[in-house]
Amino acid sequence: MERVVAWNTERTRELLLNAATVEFAAYGLSGARVDRIASEAGVNKERIYEYFGNKKSLFDVVVLSALTAISENVQLFGVGPLSVADYAARLFQYNEQDDTHSRLLFWKGLETGEEGLSSAIGIVSSSEMVDRLVTALPGIERNDASDLLLTILTLCSAWSPFTPFGRLLTEGNSNQGHHRRFVVANTVRLLADSLLSHTEVEPRNPRTCDEAFSSHSAARKRDQHAAAT
Repeated sequence: MERVVAWNTERTRELLLNAATVEFAAYGLSGARVDRIASEAGVNKERIYEYFGNKKSLFDVVVLSALTAISENVQLFGVGPLSVADYAARLFQYNEQDDTHSRLLFWKGLETGEEGLSSAIGIVSSSEMVDRLVTALPGIERNDASDLLLTILTLCSAWSPFTPFGRLLTEGNSNQGHHRRFVVANTVRLLADSLLSHTEVEPRNPRTCDEAFSSHSAARKRDQHAAAT
């Protein structure tokens, strides 16, 4: 009897998580409705509060599941910039085929920011992914590997909300997905090469940037004045 109850509990959780994943991906945390999730799952909505506490906790579990799925389905193999670029290409293709997980991550960032996200990332294998990047690119700093991972995740998932703009910019080119995947992979390869060769551009302090901009603007004004006279 206990086995039957345990199985039903797991099945109910699975149904709720599947329905919640679709709901949150479409509407985000604020727009999602517990009633719709329960109805889609075919489960009494009281089970949501029983198993997950509240809607936000359910959202966090769904986001954590998305991060875990990405980590498990797309892994980094090999050593060197080409291996990292290949990983980025496969991750882009994974998100291109189903943008559910990338949409969930965007909703998480937009609606809750860093609140609760750091702990989720700590549980999931993001830190392991950083370790893999350090191994794939021997000699790079861990902070650089972390920034590289964030860059890859952004490049490979940001296309989803910008797809309508992409169609406008490319005039509906049906092969754009393949080309964009190539661009993303090549960009990641160049960045990985840069990190390995220690030729990355060092951050400038704001004052230096302001001074450079002011100097450039003054030079343009002089050129414009000279041309006018």
